[in-house]
This record gives sequence, structure tokens and C-alpha cells, in this order.
Amino acid sequence: MGENGVGDRLRKYRKGLGMSQADLARRSNVSAAYVSELESGLGKRPSGEILLRLANALEVTIAELLGQDIRPGDGDPPVPDPSLLEFAKERKLPRSDVAMLASIRFRGDPPRTPRRWAMIYDTIVTSRALDET
Repeated sequence: MGENGVGDRLRKYRKGLGMSQADLARRSNVSAAYVSELESGLGKRPSGEILLRLANALEVTIAELLGQDIRPGDGDPPVPDPSLLEFAKERKLPRSDVAMLASIRFRGDPPRTPRRWAMIYDTIVTSRALDET
């Protein structure tokens, strides 16, 4: 099967998250038939709004879906510590959560063990209930 750009990347990111086409369709509010067409290279080029919905559901940027090279800039988050990457892989964390955790510092340094990352992440997730009261 030949390269079909957006469709190939869509499939790669979807499978990387363990999602079915139906899951992606539900999360992005795009029809499952259209998701299938895009992945097979048969669908018309998606609009910016559709790309944004798909990217958000896949926790990637539109640029990543389009295969654009994103160059690091001053405002980019720090490179995640290897212990964070290990923890993220174990828990299958979405990229957005990894980016959020990568910015955490205590007295200038990030946590250095997957166990510390787990404690911090679990505390953040648990504390969300406090916002809903």
C-alpha cells in the first residue's frame, strides 16, 4: 500500500492510542465512514476544522497530522526526563499529560524516578475532583 500522507499518520496515531476507527469517530465527532476513507486515501482532503477535531482526539497537533516539521522554539516545553518517559509508557499517558508533567520542577529539578512521577500524576488526577465541587 502506498503512502497516503494524512491517512497514514491518522492510522499510526490512532493505533498508537489503541483506538478503533469508531473510537476516533466518536471522540472527534467525525463520521466513522469518513475516518475510514481518510485512512484509505479515498476521502477528500479534510477541512481545518476536521483536522483540528481529529488532532485533538488523537492528542497531536495539526502539524503532526500533516507531517510538518515542527522546530523547537523558546516557548516549547522542556524535553521530558527519561524517567518520565518510562512512566508515561507504563501508564500509556496521552502526549498532553506528558507535556504537562515535563514542565514540573521542584527546586529547579524534575522528579527523577517513575515512582515519583506516578505519585505526582495520581495526585493531579485525584485533585481534579476538588475543582468539580
